[in-house]
Amino acid sequence: MNWHQIILVLLSTLTLTTEAAAVDQEIAANSRLQPRGRRKSRSRPQDGKYFHEPGGSELGNHYDVRYFNGVQKYEDKQDTQLHMLRAYLQFFQEKGVETWLAHGTLLGWWWNGKMLPWDWDIDTQVSGSSLAYLGDHLNDTIHVYTSAESDPPVTREYLLDVNPHSAERERGDGLNIIDARWIDIRNGLYIDITGLSETLPDEKPGVWSCKNFHRYKTTDLYPMRETMYEGVVAKVPYAYNSILTQEYQNKALVVTEYEGHRWNPDLKEWIRKPGYEIELAKKEEESRRAEDEEEEKARKEEEERQKEEGGKLVKRHVPVAETRRWIRLEKETSGLAHLRRQQRHPPASTLR
Repeated sequence: MNWHQIILVLLSTLTLTTEAAAVDQEIAANSRLQPRGRRKSRSRPQDGKYFHEPGGSELGNHYDVRYFNGVQKYEDKQDTQLHMLRAYLQFFQEKGVETWLAHGTLLGWWWNGKMLPWDWDIDTQVSGSSLAYLGDHLNDTIHVYTSAESDPPVTREYLLDVNPHSAERERGDGLNIIDARWIDIRNGLYIDITGLSETLPDEKPGVWSCKNFHRYKTTDLYPMRETMYEGVVAKVPYAYNSILTQEYQNKALVVTEYEGHRWNPDLKEWIRKPGYEIELAKKEEESRRAEDEEEEKARKEEEERQKEEGGKLVKRHVPVAETRRWIRLEKETSGLAHLRRQQRHPPASTLR
C-alpha cells in the first residue's frame, strides 16, 4: 500500500467518525430527547428473551418489568395509553419515520378513531428499513412529551427501546418477536412495535411479514392512508378492511358487546357496563362454556358408544351456543354497522 492509498483510508475513517459524532450531537442537542441515563438498570434473565414482563396474571403481561410498580386502575390505564399513543405518533412524525396502526389498535380506529377501552395492547408496525434506522440512530433515547391540551398540562417521558435481535427478520425461537417498544417509564405500560420485511423476496416477492406469522401484500399496505387517531395524525394500511376481517373475521366488525363494554351508536363510543352487568356477562359466559363442554362430552360418548356397538359411525352436527350467538348478533347489528361505517369512513378519495 503506497502513501496515497494510506491517506485515502485515513480520510475515509475520519469522515465516518465525524458523521457518527454529528448524529450523536444531534440527538443530544434535541431538547425532546435525552440519553438513556434515567433508565432503570435491572439485570435481565439470561433466557435469550430481550423484553420481559412481570407476569403473575393476564394484566401483568402488559408491562415492562423494569418499570412495573403495580397494575393500573381502569381510568389510569386509559389516561396512560392516551398520552403514550399521542406522544408516539407525534415523535415518529417529527422524525420522519413512517409507522402505522396494527391489530387491535387498528380495529379501535375502525370503530371510532379511538383505542378499544378494554384493550391493554397498543400495536404499531414499521418497515424493516425504518426499524433499522430506529436501532441505529434513536435507540435507548427518552422522549419528553408535554400535552398542552390538558389542564393542567401533562408532562411525561417515554423510552424508545429497540430489541438487539430486531436485525434478525426470521422468527427464530420465538422469544423476540417484538422488535421494539415505546415504554412509559412511570409504570411500564408500552406500545409494541413490530417490523415488516420481505423475508422471501425471490420466492414470494411483495409479501411482507413479521416474526409472528402475520403476512401482508404490498397492495394491502400501500399507499398508506392518512387519518386521525385519538386526536392526532396517524396512518393506516390501504386495505384495512380486508386486513381486519382476515385477522379477526367479520364478527369483530359487527358485534356490539364485548369484554364488559357496549357500543353506543349515538355517541359512537364503547361504554363500560355497570359492575352488575359485567358480573352477569361473566356468569353467562361460564354457563355457555359449561353447555359447550357438556355438548362436546355427549358427542364423544355417543361416538364411543357407536364404535363399541360396531355400528356405522354417524357424525352428528351439534349446534354450539357460540355459533348461535354470533348469528343472532350479526343479524341484529349488521345493518347498523353498515350504516355507521358509511358515516364514519368516507370514500377512499377523501382519505389521503
